Amino acid sequence: MIHRYLHSEVVVRSCFNQVLSLWGTMHPALMKVNFYLFKIKLGLNLSQVVYVWSKGTFMKRLFAISLLSLLSTVGYCFDKTVDYVDMNRFMGKWYVVAGRFTALEKNVFNAVESYSWNASKNMIEIDFKYNKGSFSGPVKKIPQKGWIKNSKTNAHWIVSPIWPLKFDYLVIGLGENYEWTAIGVPSEAYLWVMTRDPSISKQGIDAILDNLENLGYNTENSVYVEHDIP
Repeated sequence: MIHRYLHSEVVVRSCFNQVLSLWGTMHPALMKVNFYLFKIKLGLNLSQVVYVWSKGTFMKRLFAISLLSLLSTVGYCFDKTVDYVDMNRFMGKWYVVAGRFTALEKNVFNAVESYSWNASKNMIEIDFKYNKGSFSGPVKKIPQKGWIKNSKTNAHWIVSPIWPLKFDYLVIGLGENYEWTAIGVPSEAYLWVMTRDPSISKQGIDAILDNLENLGYNTENSVYVEHDIP
């Protein structure tokens, strides 16, 4: 989860040049990086950075980390969350039923995210798994770690999918009985709608999306996730 930080090509190039100036003297090879190789345009997002990380050399990975750290202070910020999250009630298994996902979560089935509180480390252990491509597709897992940033509401976390990247995680919607929840990011680039029951109807999901729209969170281009879990 990463913000849609950039609003103009000028800002993008400025950040790019700052990265080059920061690392260029220590790593001259970085100066040869092609600006467009990383697809740094107006819609920079986590998908693109993760792609660079997974496909790139050490130098490209170094660039991605540097760019993210610079961009973390730039751009629009959606900061509305629910008033309070009871962490004991929030822990456990959630079925991802809809949302606007990152590139790593495309074409997923039976998507499940589970949370468990690690009291000794004062953090949330996060386990995300799904079948890739079909109900019988290979099981993929993405373990993550989370920390509560706002201890008054427990609704703003910091989540790390891979060291050293850390991103904001906002609980923007929550059912009265903790039967559903919605997770957003400050840029509104991504959205995850999750329920305790995977058999929720499409109408039920749409009602949640309408609720989020009324709160001011963008739900356009949301997709549904199919489940065949009994």
